[in-house]
Amino acid sequence: MIAHLDGIVSGVAPDGAVIDVGGVGLLVQCTPGTLAGLRTGERARVATSLVVREDALTLYGFGTEDERNTFELVQTASGVGPRLALAMLAVFTPDALRRAVATEDLAALTTVPGIGRKGAQRIVLELAGRLGPAGEAGMGAPAGGAANGAGAPPWREQVRAGLVSLGWQARDAEHAIAAVEPELSGAADGQAVDVSVALRAALRVLGRP
Repeated sequence: MIAHLDGIVSGVAPDGAVIDVGGVGLLVQCTPGTLAGLRTGERARVATSLVVREDALTLYGFGTEDERNTFELVQTASGVGPRLALAMLAVFTPDALRRAVATEDLAALTTVPGIGRKGAQRIVLELAGRLGPAGEAGMGAPAGGAANGAGAPPWREQVRAGLVSLGWQARDAEHAIAAVEPELSGAADGQAVDVSVALRAALRVLGRP
């Protein structure tokens, strides 16, 4: 298993990044929160999980080992594959996901694209007690959040790209971003906005009936 990558970021796309390790460019699929902490041309370290299929080898990257471990654990639930697991971590921090499962918060779980009420019930049933208590390693910090600061790409574009990569139409993504912008600290005066927080707020808007 490839446990982590440590190298120079040679490219960042809406759903992944290429990290140059020893002259080899490795493509890693990431959540928008993790991508927000990566800068082209800068050195980065991401925890990884290699998913092996008959027709593909896919590497998934995470801002913390806690995220990576949660990604692997949620896939033990019936019907949860790597893409859905990644979508869950795009919506929730590991700690928030633990709380949602522990409190059987089906409404929160169904905000994840691809999870309906029955799927949420199955996830709660099968993962109860397996994700660990809320407040474990990672403390719910958004992946890549510490790296958001001066020189970061515009937060609106990162959130829009994240929503599109999760399957939403660009027009719907823009409407959701506009709806949550007033409530985001720093958005009004041009200061840095936490991309992970903004993404989750937009997903809540899109999940409304």
